[in-house]
Amino acid sequence: MSTVGKAVSLLELFTLREPEIGLSDLARRAGLDKATARRLLMALAKHRLIEQEPQSRRYRLGAGLSRLARIRDAHFPFVRLAAPVIRDLSLETGETVHLSEFSAGALLTVHVDLSGKANRVNVDVGQVLPLHGTASGIAFLAASKPETVSAYLEKPLEAFTAHTMTTTEALARAIALAAARGYSRSAQGYEEGVHSIGAAILGADGQPIGTLAVASPVSRVDDATAASQGEAAVRAARMISTRLTGEA
Repeated sequence: MSTVGKAVSLLELFTLREPEIGLSDLARRAGLDKATARRLLMALAKHRLIEQEPQSRRYRLGAGLSRLARIRDAHFPFVRLAAPVIRDLSLETGETVHLSEFSAGALLTVHVDLSGKANRVNVDVGQVLPLHGTASGIAFLAASKPETVSAYLEKPLEAFTAHTMTTTEALARAIALAAARGYSRSAQGYEEGVHSIGAAILGADGQPIGTLAVASPVSRVDDATAASQGEAAVRAARMISTRLTGEA
């Protein structure tokens, strides 16, 4: 792994649940010796991408990342424009709704509106979603070019639960069904007990740039509920696409 790759691997260890991490843990999780980890952290700190909490001496993400995020948002306001729509969809369905952006060959969760119900699905910002195991991923593939789908179907399909589609035939059928009805449906493909409805968000060129998904406890969803959520998800995805592209 390159030096840049090692530095980035340190940044990616931070999560909402663990915003501060000590040097020893960072080094161990990244597979680095402490001296190398410290040297990389010092380089990241010089550019304000990492900072050290004065009292605990644990590391956390730095303000430089916020500056870069604001610059990107000014040119590609995906989350800013989508967030109100995601909130309305969550209120309409009563369920957790999450927004994902496609980047570097994967779907990255960039915004979440949690259901107000006590029994709800929790999704973390920053979570990477596998394309074959989630409604988000299947919706993305259903809206993608045939060559994109073919390339993905050639890859090994990891099983995340007993319900994950791990054969190209099953995945191809799910993609075709999602393309036909405009939204995808996945029951426990990535996490036990979770049912999801996904819809693709298209860019100006008609290709998917991300997805949104309605995530519910599987016990709360029947066919009628899924169809209603699917229609709502499609409307929301189209609204976000229109806001991004400026097309009526």
